[in-house]
Amino acid sequence: MTVIEAKNLDLTFQTNDGPVQALQDVNLTINKGDFVSFIGPSGCGKTTFLRVLAALEHPTGGTVTVNGMSPDEARRKRAYGYVFQAAGLYPWRTIARNIMLPLEIMGYSRSDQEDRASKVLKLVDLEGFEKKYPWQLSGGMQQRASIARALAFDADILLMDEPFGALDEIVRDHLNEQLLALWARTEKTIAFVTHSIPEAVYLSTKIVVMSPRPGRISDVIESTLPKDRPLDIRDTPEFLEIAHRVREGLRAGHAYDE
Repeated sequence: MTVIEAKNLDLTFQTNDGPVQALQDVNLTINKGDFVSFIGPSGCGKTTFLRVLAALEHPTGGTVTVNGMSPDEARRKRAYGYVFQAAGLYPWRTIARNIMLPLEIMGYSRSDQEDRASKVLKLVDLEGFEKKYPWQLSGGMQQRASIARALAFDADILLMDEPFGALDEIVRDHLNEQLLALWARTEKTIAFVTHSIPEAVYLSTKIVVMSPRPGRISDVIESTLPKDRPLDIRDTPEFLEIAHRVREGLRAGHAYDE
């Protein structure tokens, strides 16, 4: 079942220095339950594409649908949760109340808010931290709380914009494992932006390689890795072969010419 579909998608920003084309002729289909990573050099349109899906930017050409609707309609129907690069938690609210904030805005009852917050905290292994404040948690735990907030209203789609980019490698590896386990439990459809080739290969069922601006898709790689992926799968020939293809796709798109 198709969840996200882009056809001949273009996006041009009007700036004081003239038009800047951020996306050009993007064609992509994401099916229900896919974990799709977007990788490419800075400025290639990865985040812009996610923002189009979230109706935060509007295309200037072509079409894009989310659950068969326009991104604006999908936003009104609460079709997706969005996880940003920074956790974006309010320091004066406890972890539970940070997670409950979108539910408050949506008008859920207090008991429903508390019930949903409790369930998603369990999902991201933060049970028992409800009454802590963000500053009392590590960076990795704050990002897990941010993921819990995006899951709180049970959207089928999770849009994740490089959520682990600022974390050290050990924490990042641990959160990658946890995210795969979460994906397996919830069967969400995930669109994930990253700059890391190993992260993209480890997490994804499909890897979208993008070229420098104007952002175009230079390759779409279907992963042949099994769904159950221990971290040491990264040492296998199959993993290294996919990573090599991603690297070659980036080179072919002149990713290192900037």
